[in-house]
Amino acid sequence: MLKIKTRNPVLVLTAAAGLMACSGEPENTTETMALAPVAEPVSCEQISELAPAGMVISQAQAMPASDEIPVAHCQVRGQIDQRTGSDGNPYAISFELNLPDEWSGRFVHQFNGGNDGSVVPALGRMGVMPPNDSALARGFAVVSSDAGHDGSAHPEAGLAGSNRFGLEFESRRDYGYDAVATLHPVVMTLTESYYQSPIEYTYGLGSSNGGRHAMIAAERMPQQFDGLIAGYPGFNLPRAAVQHAWDVQNFRSVSDTLQQAFSREELALVADYVTAACDRHDSLQDGIIFDVKACQASFDPEIMSCDTGMSDDCLPAEKVTALSNILAGPQNSAGEQLYSEWAWDTGLASGGWRAWKLQSGIPPWDGQPIIAIMGAGSLAQVFTTPPTPLEGNSESLEQYLLDFDFDEDAPKIDATSLEYPESAMELMTPPNADNPTLNGLENAGGKLLVFHGVSDPVFSFLDTSNWYEQLLVNNPDATEFVKLYAVPGMPHGPGGVAPDQFDPLTALVNWVENEQAPGTITASVRAENQEAPEALHGVTRKLCQWPAVSRYIGPDPDSADSFACVTTVQ
Repeated sequence: MLKIKTRNPVLVLTAAAGLMACSGEPENTTETMALAPVAEPVSCEQISELAPAGMVISQAQAMPASDEIPVAHCQVRGQIDQRTGSDGNPYAISFELNLPDEWSGRFVHQFNGGNDGSVVPALGRMGVMPPNDSALARGFAVVSSDAGHDGSAHPEAGLAGSNRFGLEFESRRDYGYDAVATLHPVVMTLTESYYQSPIEYTYGLGSSNGGRHAMIAAERMPQQFDGLIAGYPGFNLPRAAVQHAWDVQNFRSVSDTLQQAFSREELALVADYVTAACDRHDSLQDGIIFDVKACQASFDPEIMSCDTGMSDDCLPAEKVTALSNILAGPQNSAGEQLYSEWAWDTGLASGGWRAWKLQSGIPPWDGQPIIAIMGAGSLAQVFTTPPTPLEGNSESLEQYLLDFDFDEDAPKIDATSLEYPESAMELMTPPNADNPTLNGLENAGGKLLVFHGVSDPVFSFLDTSNWYEQLLVNNPDATEFVKLYAVPGMPHGPGGVAPDQFDPLTALVNWVENEQAPGTITASVRAENQEAPEALHGVTRKLCQWPAVSRYIGPDPDSADSFACVTTVQ
């Protein structure tokens, strides 16, 4: 049963009295209900009276329960840190804070994705969670922000407008780490003032860029969070952006357009080859590849080439070379690795992989993939110093990636100047990302749960797993407070032939509050996942703590209980 702190003092006293009448004195646990505050609480509409110095509340209204958000709550919108930027434009950290009427005593900082730049509804929801489930629905207070800039502030920049904020250094720093650090204590103060009660547990969660924010919080703000969830984190954001140029140049080496470089049928053929070579490693041929390392060691992409003469179903040799180069990761002319290698996995045939790498369905983008629009603008205007302002049309954005020089331009992600005193790598990545220990999080008693789709097309799972393995080398005790889970077949979020629905939030809460470490997480293949065969809809699988592999031991191939976590030696 969840601890409840209601805004109605009568209900609090009634609930507490009923609890004591049924079971004697309340237990001294998180299930104990709080007594009513002594002072008369303000209403939702009066919450501006509680605003800390420097906060402007622009809207506060009581919201009834609905189908989407099944709890009544106070929705607060406002700004902090209003300023005029070095470019003469106005800036602020805009936020939404949702305060449920029946509060669990928990607080979630929701980290958002992409370039930020908009205040996403503060629900505390992750895409892999069941539909309509969220932290807010469970009684958590939740805050969300735009990370210090308005992504629609530069319409004159066209398709490059959402990342034009990167020309202003303070906005870069806010986006990188400072907006979270600035907003977090202020909204916690407002939350506690509203409820007239301290926050019991503080969490942070996010995916993609939000996962990066979570990993940065683990390094920069370890004492501010009891638990963090980082979903498919872009923690090496500038390096991953260099990959965009590498992708585009390799794709265009085999085609006049990105959209035609690889057809859907060709990528489905790639997935078929990978499945045929690797599915057997986890002892069940179901189209889901759990043994990632064994697959990378055993799969030879040359078997797909028509030059081998082994099959009528094959790819032109130049396309095999291009795809192999892409998955090997970017290099400069000296052969130095500039980002990470990528995993051969079934999700290369997913719609998500295609949307990021080859062809999106976004009309204003002329069908260009995400890397060629949002990715190009970010690399040029946010992740390199000095930034390169781009014309906001699809042709100019793609051309920037085609002209990108891996000897001359790639080092700009580490460059500084008088105007930009911190490099993009310093701003965007967690301190010590290449050599992590997370001693601060360990000393603070915090927990970090990381999950990542093996088929992610924008942030390499192998980069995340390499980070985790280096962490364990540096700090063997890290297995006690940091856990990584690979999601086979999943691209950048739900989709692919993958067990793409699970509940990381419950796993984290049980870990933090009940000391129940999540050894395994049960995941299911969504019935709504049209990329997975119908025969797999609803089946459950066991996600193991990396580097353990989920292996079928029988008897029921549809049940996670038929799998065991095994650590293999490659």
